[in-house]
Amino acid sequence: MKNICCSILASAVLCVLLSSCATCPSKSAPEGFVHVSEAVPDVILEIRYHSTYNFVGDRIDGYDQPTALLTAEAAKALKAVSDDVKAQGYRLKIFDAYRPQRAVNHFMRWAKDVKDTRMKAYFYPDLDKSVLFPQGYIAEKSGHSRGSTVDLTLFDMTTEKEVDMGGTFDWFGKESHPDWCGNPETGKYTGEFPGNTQPTGGKINEVQFKNRMILRKAMMRHGFKPLPEEWWHFTLANEPYPDTYFTHPVK
Repeated sequence: MKNICCSILASAVLCVLLSSCATCPSKSAPEGFVHVSEAVPDVILEIRYHSTYNFVGDRIDGYDQPTALLTAEAAKALKAVSDDVKAQGYRLKIFDAYRPQRAVNHFMRWAKDVKDTRMKAYFYPDLDKSVLFPQGYIAEKSGHSRGSTVDLTLFDMTTEKEVDMGGTFDWFGKESHPDWCGNPETGKYTGEFPGNTQPTGGKINEVQFKNRMILRKAMMRHGFKPLPEEWWHFTLANEPYPDTYFTHPVK
């Protein structure tokens, strides 16, 4: 009886351990890739596409676990960024990194279903869903699938809050452009934006603009190049796989 009880107890413990690791990152990443949390220990992960809080409203295909993968080269550069901003009182918070092609395909299917507007109020209130693909918000290929692109923001270690960038990740609109209300090349805030109609996102203030610049300058100092349409999006300039779009899942 004692042996049977011990066996049952051992099995129960094993089941608990296995279940607790069900969402843990796998120990080995695909060749050429690393888990960002291992390469950059101070990073915070909030993988939006593993959740339902994203512009689709569903967990996205290919995001098997809430982890982040990058090429080894991109992760090394990101570690340098992390050390840089940590000295300024910040940590990096990642929303997305490597994105498998099947996830991009999921976005395409969603974009074609113009009746599904569950998340419109949260991510694209000023746009008709039918224009998202024609205007380039959704595309058949993504630089994320090459493994050296990351979407991220800053986390203030003093306030223990995400830094106010004057807009949310994946907001579809000009308010997400790095040059919104300022000149990203000079870092000067102007408070001006093109057009006569103020969009839902509205102006950003000088502090919010300068917060965007802190992230931008740190990323560029360590080899990343920005995207003109998204303040949170950066790609390693010397990416190792510029012509390869990977398909392995995020896990």
